[in-house]
Amino acid sequence: MLKMTLAELDAQSVELLPTKETLFFDSNWAAVYASNSSAAVNVATILSAANSAAVQNIAVVQG
Repeated sequence: MLKMTLAELDAQSVELLPTKETLFFDSNWAAVYASNSSAAVNVATILSAANSAAVQNIAVVQG
């Protein structure tokens, strides 16, 4: 970890964030929809294997 000198610390600036009410009316939002599904059946069989294929879907909408 690097140490800061007092001159570097004095050169730092601070900016306040907008209030929560101001951010509330901003129109930047994102909706994420995700689903996973898979099925396999192996009923009453001897020395057999059941295979399953998984399907994944992800949709992101931002406005």
